[in-house]
Amino acid sequence: MELNITITVELSLAVLILLILRDSVRRWKQPAQLPPGPKGLPLIGNILDMPSDKDWLTFARWGDITSVNVLGQTLIILNSAKVATEMLEKKSAIYSDRPTLQLGGELVGWKNALVFMPYGDRFRRFRRYIHQFLGNHEAMEQHLPLGEIETRRFLKRVLYKPDELTVHVRRMAGAVILRITHGYETQENNDPLVDLADTVMEQFSEATIPGAFMVDIIPALRYIPSWFPGAGFKKLVALWSSNLFEMAERPHALVKQQMSMGKASTSFASTLLGTDSLTSEEEFDIKWSALSLYAGGSDTTVSMIYSFFLAMVLYPDVLQKAQAEIDAVIGNDRLPTFSDREDLPYVNALVKEVHRWNVVVPTSIPHRVTQDDVHAGFFIPKGSLVIANIWKMTHDPTVYPDPERFNPDRFISSNDKAAQPNPLEVSFGFGRRLYNLPLLCLTSGILLADASIFISCAMSLAVFDISKYVENGVVVEPVHENTTGTISHPKPFKCSIKPRSQKAISLIEADEVK
Repeated sequence: MELNITITVELSLAVLILLILRDSVRRWKQPAQLPPGPKGLPLIGNILDMPSDKDWLTFARWGDITSVNVLGQTLIILNSAKVATEMLEKKSAIYSDRPTLQLGGELVGWKNALVFMPYGDRFRRFRRYIHQFLGNHEAMEQHLPLGEIETRRFLKRVLYKPDELTVHVRRMAGAVILRITHGYETQENNDPLVDLADTVMEQFSEATIPGAFMVDIIPALRYIPSWFPGAGFKKLVALWSSNLFEMAERPHALVKQQMSMGKASTSFASTLLGTDSLTSEEEFDIKWSALSLYAGGSDTTVSMIYSFFLAMVLYPDVLQKAQAEIDAVIGNDRLPTFSDREDLPYVNALVKEVHRWNVVVPTSIPHRVTQDDVHAGFFIPKGSLVIANIWKMTHDPTVYPDPERFNPDRFISSNDKAAQPNPLEVSFGFGRRLYNLPLLCLTSGILLADASIFISCAMSLAVFDISKYVENGVVVEPVHENTTGTISHPKPFKCSIKPRSQKAISLIEADEVK
């Protein structure tokens, strides 16, 4: 056994040395220079320059296109939307692959989902499945009434228990996505699938942070025994992979059971499973493409809606202006609906500002280059990981003046100023891997995600006053600060949520349409 351990450690060191030597040879042969970046150290490269917390802030201090080297792996950091578009959009044929993450992808199992799937036939098959169900405006619009129903239920929960805002937001987001993917109607309290999905998405965010686990840098470490020093990640893998596979299997099994009883409602999974003569591989792909939809649409939506409430606490002038528009257009005899959206330009601008102000996936999910490239005179080696710093792009003061301020007016043009660029053009990612926000990959999916956020904001503004929390006579000042992880959330904050009037209470308590 000691011999096996020695061999494993030596193998890990050998792999590390080979990676470094390979990079050195490549640099010697390369036709052009890599993009500029912080000067690294021999052997370890820029590992000491890499941030352990809120990497988007560190990256934002570098140039439009920067390169760093971490133990032989080249990373290309993009802080410019223009550069990201030129590389990831216009050259998507070679910039659309995903890196192989040993821990999150290979060991935990996220390689089976669209987010970390290599670009190829299976990736295109997943996109085809999604296109069949959400591939046009008519297909998307059939899900909008569901969003209205679940948002009305959300308002009622907030009315009765305003201190449990985070729980209610997660419950609503999970209910909408699970109905769409599996036709599953969630329980009113402590739904097991919603709870499991929340856990899985938290673990996804931890498991996929670039460089967080040494096994991602030295793959041979995956073979060391679990009791060996430094192998603590294996306990995490055992737990996280078990939860992930349960999240894929449980709702899938429920749909199959309901279909066998003739009771299944129309959903993404039931529609695809109704196809004749499915192979085991096709059924496996349906199961994981459904999970991919959930992964793209639950935790990210939670972050967006939670950040909306934070913004309303910090910027009461915005809340009042949005409420005034709703009162003028809608009145107080009914709640806003999707059909009102075109008549609510300020609320629409507010939704855009939510996308810009709180970037859910600040540094996007890395792309992998499949062949050597020269861009703008810089050498981009095959195998490089390209990270688009979405946070920087949406907080660039040359594009969005006073970027830290939540200001929907920036998206409304007037005689003396043009509207600032729509943040949705970058906040959903770039190229063939549009996967940064809910319901991934397709234009219709982006619209559905945006629609979910709109109806939550509009209905909440219509009936609630949202303000700072007062505790023992002292105002609790919330801070706009986000968590670190692949998916970033505003850190917990307290706020006061009260109905605007007795009429608002009546609207909230009215039964929603089934």
